[in-house]
Amino acid sequence: MVLNYFENIAFAYPFVLPALLIVPFLIFWYLKRNAAVQSSMPISSLRQLKGAQSWKTTLRHVPFALRCLAFICLILALARPQTRNDESRVTGEGVDIILAIDVSGSMLAQDFTPNRLEAAKAVAADFIDSRPTDRIGIVIFSGESFTVCPLTTDAGVLKSQLYNINSGILEDGTAIGSGLATSVDRLRSATSKSKVVILLTDGENNGGQIPPLTAKEIAKSVGVRVYTIGVGTEGYAPVPMQTMSGEVITQKEKVNIDEKLLHQIATETGGQYFRAKDNESLKNIYSEIDKLEKSKIEVTAIHRFTEKFYPLAIAAAALLLLELILRYTILRKFP
Repeated sequence: MVLNYFENIAFAYPFVLPALLIVPFLIFWYLKRNAAVQSSMPISSLRQLKGAQSWKTTLRHVPFALRCLAFICLILALARPQTRNDESRVTGEGVDIILAIDVSGSMLAQDFTPNRLEAAKAVAADFIDSRPTDRIGIVIFSGESFTVCPLTTDAGVLKSQLYNINSGILEDGTAIGSGLATSVDRLRSATSKSKVVILLTDGENNGGQIPPLTAKEIAKSVGVRVYTIGVGTEGYAPVPMQTMSGEVITQKEKVNIDEKLLHQIATETGGQYFRAKDNESLKNIYSEIDKLEKSKIEVTAIHRFTEKFYPLAIAAAALLLLELILRYTILRKFP
């Protein structure tokens, strides 16, 4: 019980604790004094009084022991034992971010490991983990666009939805304008001062109801900054294709990324365009965007102390009181 009391205890005034070294000197002094008294005491021949005095003789050291214990408790109380509880308060303003990911059939190209889509999902998951104070949402697009997850700070929900993304769940094509417009619409009502879309695609716009330049103007009017990422190697990339018989074969397809369009969208909205040619460069791009879009967060550490000296002070007073009662009652020395 005593050990549990002192678990996680810190002392506010530890310089008081060396006073405990007085206790061994007090014990030494007491023993030496008692031995001197014993040697100078005459031996009584009244054996009939021996039994009457034996219990007092046994208890004669108790008042001194109580006084030593009271002194120890008092020194410990004066050192102010206390426990500390640490709290952190996060204040400030995060960034609202939409991850717009192309899920067209060409995203299964294997110039990334294992393919473009899985590589994009992996770096997006790491990006989510690196921004715990921001609200992030996910939009996917191919021939049409769809919101997979609205803005949230729940990283678990975001990554669960992200891992469930597959190619082929939407009409095939590359509707860059629709993907961007849906992303901007998700940010339209956001109250954050910083609104960002990270749009990742591996092709040229060839579908959708909204032209990419129109979506770009909508983004500018709402104050959304767009970072665009072109994914794909130079030249040709191996793409798995399913034949009429159901057999999956791999064939080479030319990599066509509309870099001029992606650069224009990024530049005119205040963002940047990046080109990812492999897994490592894609990871570095997300790291670069992470550095560019810093959240304005302040973490305040709060230390709360709980005083633990009260039981020790009460124990010291109780021990002294008990010592006085014993000394002046049953252990009282008569002249």
